[in-house]
Amino acid sequence: MGVPTAPIVTLKFENLVKTYAYKKGMPNKRFTFVPHPIAGTTAEKCREYLLANDPVTGKPVLKEIIDAITMPLSKEDSETGSIERPSERLVAPDTEENLHQLFLENGWTDGLPIVLPTEARVKEMLQGTSRDPNEIVGKMQPSSPHELWSYTVEKVAVNAVMAGARPEHFPVILALASTGMTSLSTSTTSFAAMVVVNGPIRNEIKMNSGIGALGPFNQANAVIGRAWTLLSINLSASGKVGETYMGSQGNNLNYNNVCFAENEEELPEGWKPFHVQQGFKPEESTVSTFIGWGFTHPDQSMEKAFVPQIPFWLKFVSPFSSTTLLLDPNITHQLKNSEGFNSKEQLIEWIQKNCKVKVGDWLDEYYAVQNFVLPMGRMGQEPIAKWMKLPRDEYIPQFSSNSKITILSVGGGTNLFWQAGDFSYNSSASIDEWR
Repeated sequence: MGVPTAPIVTLKFENLVKTYAYKKGMPNKRFTFVPHPIAGTTAEKCREYLLANDPVTGKPVLKEIIDAITMPLSKEDSETGSIERPSERLVAPDTEENLHQLFLENGWTDGLPIVLPTEARVKEMLQGTSRDPNEIVGKMQPSSPHELWSYTVEKVAVNAVMAGARPEHFPVILALASTGMTSLSTSTTSFAAMVVVNGPIRNEIKMNSGIGALGPFNQANAVIGRAWTLLSINLSASGKVGETYMGSQGNNLNYNNVCFAENEEELPEGWKPFHVQQGFKPEESTVSTFIGWGFTHPDQSMEKAFVPQIPFWLKFVSPFSSTTLLLDPNITHQLKNSEGFNSKEQLIEWIQKNCKVKVGDWLDEYYAVQNFVLPMGRMGQEPIAKWMKLPRDEYIPQFSSNSKITILSVGGGTNLFWQAGDFSYNSSASIDEWR
């Protein structure tokens, strides 16, 4: 727009912004750096940062800001464009040990041993689909500021081989790739991801939806979830620590992304599988993606009704966000037979009406609300603007709509066990289209 600007960035994001500017063809973009963090830092400390030297260049911060706004741009400063991503189809032949080391050193793995994607293995993987190897499956990016990378069926097959998948797993992995969702968020808050498979293919490829479904006991669950991580690393450049991945602690769930099949067979009568809730037919096979931070394990008591426990255990989920409940079949049948819930939708409606938070707590105690929700209310968006005017001891819904709540059936019925988390639903894709 022709308005001079002086980007000020905290030190932890030096590699991120420099890499991003380079990829956009602006390697000489002017940045001023200050110490990290800014969030939670006093005004006095921030003033100290401004009066000190840039920790990267050693020059006075205020002078850099003024120069960035007032100094004329050189020819090099004015350059714009884009950087093409080189993508060789093959690497040079070598010993198995050296190739494993090559993949590791180039950041093409998740740090665990892989199956080397030889031409023969990739060709075998491609037998799992009728699609052309050169067909574009989708596009993926680490986050919205970063560039979108497109990828072919063959490139997805390469990563499926690396994950240890078999051809029968490949349609699920292709469908997952077609969503364009990365499993490795750039957020500093260490997000995780979740994969849920529905429909007949669950049994065809022997996915686990029962005892130990979320554990390391099933090949299909393990390799499909792991393939998503490798796809994210290699087909979108997600997971480049300090550049496209900034999760402060990281998240162990990223290894296979909480991948499981919903236990449709154990759903009580009237309770629909998740993909049917999303508009698919029962006989269709689908894969669905979610993003969140994790789950908590509420107290179980065979003497207590399940439903009254929900508002207490969902207090840890930030208001105006989303929640996902993973219910063992024992729980779903108790809800149906003893507590009168004849459908998932009825339970979701109850949660939406009965999980509430005090306005004062909502305004004061939640980072996401203060930084992302309240600004919308200040601009007049409802019902946020209305809630902001309520007395502090009034109660408002913790979840703004039924669509923010997901109920999934998983487990083997050996315990009255359930988990509640802050995972939010993102997308679903047909697996059958990729057979």
